[in-house]
Amino acid sequence: MRVLVVQNYDKTGLGQVGRALREAGAEIDQRMAHLGEKLPADASSHDGVVVLGGGQSALDDEDYPYIPHLLELLRDFERRDRSVLGICLGSQLLARAFGGRNLLGAAPEFGWQNVSLTGAAAGDPVFAGLPASFPIFQWHDDTFTLPPSAVLLAGNGTAANQAFRVGRAVYGCQFHFEADRSLVADWQTDFAETIAERHPQWPARYEWEAAAHGPAADAAGLTLARAWVQTVGA
Repeated sequence: MRVLVVQNYDKTGLGQVGRALREAGAEIDQRMAHLGEKLPADASSHDGVVVLGGGQSALDDEDYPYIPHLLELLRDFERRDRSVLGICLGSQLLARAFGGRNLLGAAPEFGWQNVSLTGAAAGDPVFAGLPASFPIFQWHDDTFTLPPSAVLLAGNGTAANQAFRVGRAVYGCQFHFEADRSLVADWQTDFAETIAERHPQWPARYEWEAAAHGPAADAAGLTLARAWVQTVGA
């Protein structure tokens, strides 16, 4: 199992998705696209792809000129029936790739927030093992309209389209289910200035929030990660 990982921003990582991939013995081919590392021409050499988050928007082709090629690459993975996972920015790029509309600044969320599954999630191979509602870490400003061919799997009051599936195994998740408490703790340091500027009350709330919501969020995130990995090569 060989999985392409597209990183779009410094100091973001695979978190629990990486744990699930390692458990499955996957070969991880990580490309730092935002630093100019070349993406594959097509999906022929990989069984799946993970597209991580970032501070840019899904429409930022001028500053990140690899984005149009990445969109076509994601469509090629779907055409070949290979697994795709987009997280946060990755989900916004997936929405764009399959005909959704990106809505910049329309749904800001930060911290652990609840999401709820739709009825369709009960029959979905990746989402079926989750509670009907669970807390999960969020950090985004943008959202998107659902692509015409997509099945909605989760939402909440801030962003109605929190998770969707296209085809057999193309999954977009607006929320950061890869971010367990360990990764969130790293972000506290790595992005301290940004957090202090935009969410000044967060440092005082962080430890309580982590204790109250972290265990359930970590469990849901790892369940999701392991279930998605099972779709790779299936």
